[in-house]
Amino acid sequence: MEKRHTLTLNNGMKMPKMGMGTWYLGENKQTEETEIRALRAGIDAGIQLIDTAEMYGNGRSEKLIAKAIEGYDREKLFLVSKVLPNNAGRMHIFKSIQQTLSNLKTDYLDMYLLHWRGSIPLEETISCMEQLVKEGKIRSWGVSNFDTDDMEELFQIPAGRHCAVNQVLYHLGSRGVEYDLLPWLKEHNVPLMAYCPLAQAGDLRKGLLENKVVKQVAKNHEVTEIQILLAFVLHQGNVIAIPRSGKAEHVLQNQKACEIILTDEEYAALDAAYPAPTHKTYLDIV
Repeated sequence: MEKRHTLTLNNGMKMPKMGMGTWYLGENKQTEETEIRALRAGIDAGIQLIDTAEMYGNGRSEKLIAKAIEGYDREKLFLVSKVLPNNAGRMHIFKSIQQTLSNLKTDYLDMYLLHWRGSIPLEETISCMEQLVKEGKIRSWGVSNFDTDDMEELFQIPAGRHCAVNQVLYHLGSRGVEYDLLPWLKEHNVPLMAYCPLAQAGDLRKGLLENKVVKQVAKNHEVTEIQILLAFVLHQGNVIAIPRSGKAEHVLQNQKACEIILTDEEYAALDAAYPAPTHKTYLDIV
């Protein structure tokens, strides 16, 4: 993988900056074949990162991925899944990882994330994650939906600094992380993994795609407005994007966004159209 298409994690692993999200994929038998073709199109185009979670369709997303990656070289893929907070302790996490590995039909995960904070102490979850690394079940671990104070608390715990990424919602219309979380993560060499980098469907996404500045920048590069939204997120040097799509043509469009380099003027225009907050805001969570 080219250097500008990857990030180096704190354990030395290389992680792709562009991946495929799978939230809601695998939940409808009627669209299964189309979704499998979409994932395979992405892999064939060079997208190696696939993100999922035990929560997605109660494992159906993981099982869909297993079908999609059958026949591909597992070592060239970067598979990420997430454990639910109530399963993130010694009582359940080892059963959860086995179920996830079984669903994905693989022997290991490249990364395992705590989906969000729950009642189980972080010390216990970290201890379990470290054990899974030693057992070879996972190559690295991270967190999701952690704000700055959560990350500071995490880093006070022995082995907490082994946290490889923090997956949070981030897109042009939701830039609260830029106030303090993203700078904190950059300072501590922890990439931000952006879910919903294209915003959720609805009025917000429609507004982004119809914005005259977004349209002009897309015209400048002869690309789609969707690709500009991704280029904006990837413009930050410490960000990984995992847009979700169940259609091959959209996955291929997403992949090409890696090649778009926004000029300083274009970034400034987008920044002015959707300014980041100038004060602390709570994490957006979908």
